[in-house]
Amino acid sequence: MNRRLCLARRPAGKLTTTDLVLIDEPVPVPGPGEVLVRNTWLSIDPSIRIRLAETTPDGYLPPLRPGDALSGLALGVVAETRNPDYAVGDLVSHTLGYREFAVVGTGAQTLGGYGAPTRVDPGDLPPQWFLGPLGSAGLTAYVGLVEILELSAADTLWVSSAAGAVGAVAAQLAALRGVTVLGSAGSPDKVAYLRDELGIAAFDYHEPTLAESLAALAPTGIDAYFDNVGGDHLTAALDALRPQGRVALCGAVSGYDGAAPAGPPNLFTMVAKGLRMRGFRAGSFNYLEQPMRVEVGGHLAAGRLVHRESIFDGIEQAAAALVAMLAGATTGKTLCRLA
Repeated sequence: MNRRLCLARRPAGKLTTTDLVLIDEPVPVPGPGEVLVRNTWLSIDPSIRIRLAETTPDGYLPPLRPGDALSGLALGVVAETRNPDYAVGDLVSHTLGYREFAVVGTGAQTLGGYGAPTRVDPGDLPPQWFLGPLGSAGLTAYVGLVEILELSAADTLWVSSAAGAVGAVAAQLAALRGVTVLGSAGSPDKVAYLRDELGIAAFDYHEPTLAESLAALAPTGIDAYFDNVGGDHLTAALDALRPQGRVALCGAVSGYDGAAPAGPPNLFTMVAKGLRMRGFRAGSFNYLEQPMRVEVGGHLAAGRLVHRESIFDGIEQAAAALVAMLAGATTGKTLCRLA
């Protein structure tokens, strides 16, 4: 049998494990041009929470309906093939996660342009890194720094949610390029991780206030902000940015899990200071995946870039993994490992 994690009911407020349910069904059979993949690693990402609501933002993927299986990035091994481009035993990345087996075809859905079925050769590297620092998280961080913010070594950068999958890569990669980096996180343990293991200046956004914390670490302001959070973090960043500052909008996790998203009330600051703000999704920059893997992979191999994972074992734990990650109870890349 094949177990899939499905939406049982739309969450009322924060997501709970009872909003999701495991459904048993027969293992699917691939058709012409398709392959059957036995998933081995599931990427647990906050953006899936957006699709559990009644509606989704314009331009985003459609909402899931109760009974629909969740989807997300995954790695798996080809168990059966009806496609000459794939052999049994190939390791494949795709977007049909949150299930044990998936039938993957050449026309499979992507997530914002990212995640088309692709053979992966990890070499001597852990394969799950291709769901994290060498996958979508790494590409998102790289694009935000290089294409959106156009950082230079003279810049001071604030990265929010810097202990998360994207934020940790962005903060370290910027620091390795000579940028002065500040990172924020939501607990003393995460702040200690940023300071002691990642080697960047860091603060807990809960205390005393975002404005005071930023002023303490960057008394003359910041030049760039990598936004994973939105809401009050973006408000604080606009106030702290120096003239001609830049903002890369990668996510807005503060408004994902049942909270009403709050836009910054100080947008005129952008006019007054001549600021630049741009939202982006990694799938629009797939052509940068190879240079990202060269740079990030080199730092990982040399031990210059720290990567932490929060791993849950078994499809039975996929719901708990998602709830924990949204609650801020995980550090680094959150994954579900399937036997």
